[in-house]
Amino acid sequence: EGRTTGCPIGLLIRNTDQKSKDYSAIKDQFRPAHADYTYHHKYGIRDYRGGGRSSARETAMRVAAGAIARKVLAAEGIRVRGYMSQLGPIEIPFKSWDGVYDNPFFSADPDKLAELEAYMEQLRRDQDSVGAKITVVADGVPPGLGEPVFDRLDADLAHALMSINAVKGVEIGDGFACVAQRGTQHRDEMTPQGFVSNHAGGVLGGISSGQPIIAHLALKPTSSITTPGRSIDVQGNPVEVITRGRHDPCVGIRATPIAEAMMALVLADHLLRHRGQNAGVRVSTPVLGQCD
Repeated sequence: EGRTTGCPIGLLIRNTDQKSKDYSAIKDQFRPAHADYTYHHKYGIRDYRGGGRSSARETAMRVAAGAIARKVLAAEGIRVRGYMSQLGPIEIPFKSWDGVYDNPFFSADPDKLAELEAYMEQLRRDQDSVGAKITVVADGVPPGLGEPVFDRLDADLAHALMSINAVKGVEIGDGFACVAQRGTQHRDEMTPQGFVSNHAGGVLGGISSGQPIIAHLALKPTSSITTPGRSIDVQGNPVEVITRGRHDPCVGIRATPIAEAMMALVLADHLLRHRGQNAGVRVSTPVLGQCD
């Protein structure tokens, strides 16, 4: 009847469009910058037919689980959205949420679409790949979610986002840019009308402040490309690796829904923890919003 019963929710997504034969030529070779080599050393065996758990196919189930988490959050007025903020050298400024989910890049600037498409086409011609930057924002998060030390909200968010395939870096708020900021610039000052800035990304001391939670994640270029690259086989012999098949010039194009799902799962988890541990906490201090 479309309602949960209290039992664990089980999901199964069948892959009916796999082409394992595309990988037969590299079954004894390690792709440079891929997990082939590390999986082989950890387990003594690896599934070369698509990469196994190192493949982004693994994230389909995360997105499905994130859809459930979103329902939990929506009941509390929390909304998670994401967009691509950079593709290779092309920075994509945020203009509006309108149309973000209507273009393949999840771009928040429709004026950039033609440039992005042209750049992707050039990558295909060059038989190369590039990285990307994704920004995820959660609005409506109440203050108080998180912990001060080991289960900090920002630490759990970074942990979840770093678990996504190809992610090599995560920032909360201004992240590494705060190195060049002065305290007078970085601090998010408060007024009775609300916070005047959000350099901290909605998390202070590991706990949500009530401001929008903002995370940025950097994804590396796709390692499976048709341009030959130096590597070794399982015997340690030098080989030239060429990966054929259906591979995206930029995996970041598909990463926005995955990042949204992981943030939603973390926030839903912390919301339930807070409800169980701190539901009785009451303070007279008003909850500040974000000044326009």
